[in-house]
Amino acid sequence: MRLPFLCAGFGAAFAAGLLAHHLIPQAEAQAGPAPLTPQIINLLSMTDEQIGTLIPNTDLRSRTLVTTADGTVAVQSGNVMRHYHADANEIQLILQGEGSFWLGDREVQVKPGDLIVIPRGTPHAGSRATTGRFRALAIKLPPQRPGDTVAAPAP
Repeated sequence: MRLPFLCAGFGAAFAAGLLAHHLIPQAEAQAGPAPLTPQIINLLSMTDEQIGTLIPNTDLRSRTLVTTADGTVAVQSGNVMRHYHADANEIQLILQGEGSFWLGDREVQVKPGDLIVIPRGTPHAGSRATTGRFRALAIKLPPQRPGDTVAAPAP
């Protein structure tokens, strides 16, 4: 007795999908990133205000400096909750600040000059700055899509 209802339900869902495909406008391709321009940016002389306003509910400021189809480069100041990126690899170069940084399931000490390689899916966070605020150059490969920052539970 349930089999006819189950088959009818699948058929109705399939028909609804076909109808929705024709009724909903297709997404237009986004314009590519602006072409790169030659420039020199001194990251150490930038003030927090030049980097940007605080991202809501965080202690993080971020300013994207370069955008290409293959990746983005941003400068970040402050701290962010423990999180991971499902689709983007991240590389951070610590420019200022010393302290602890969560990388995977361990807390490590970082200082200016340290390069942090964060494969996609790896929980990470700047945890406690012992001197100054963390400031880092952050490279995302491929470019991070909206919604790719996923909160990670504490270890």
